[in-house]
Amino acid sequence: VQLQASGGGSVQAGGSLRLSCTASGTTVSIYVMGWYRQAPGKQRELVANIVSGVATVYADSVKGRFTISANNAKNMIYLQMNSLKPEDTAVYYCNTIKFGLEFWGQGTQVTVSS
Repeated sequence: VQLQASGGGSVQAGGSLRLSCTASGTTVSIYVMGWYRQAPGKQRELVANIVSGVATVYADSVKGRFTISANNAKNMIYLQMNSLKPEDTAVYYCNTIKFGLEFWGQGTQVTVSS
């Protein structure tokens, strides 16, 4: 399984970014897929996950601002991030669980300046 995340960058507070994750060796329409993030000095935390095309979980801190979605034909998932805040600054990772094993992408940096 390989996960390739992209779309990170630097934006000002209030701006938007869309992260993409291309999956290979797995099927996004079948297995749970998620976005996690890790800020400097903090533990990695779940941002959102999606199962069979249905978003199931959002962290309280991103509800109403972030949207996770999937394109089954392209075997990709996305994270649309709106109204970004400086506290959203982190490395964002794509994640999946297949047959009880957890897989991670390489991470993409998101930096939000005030």
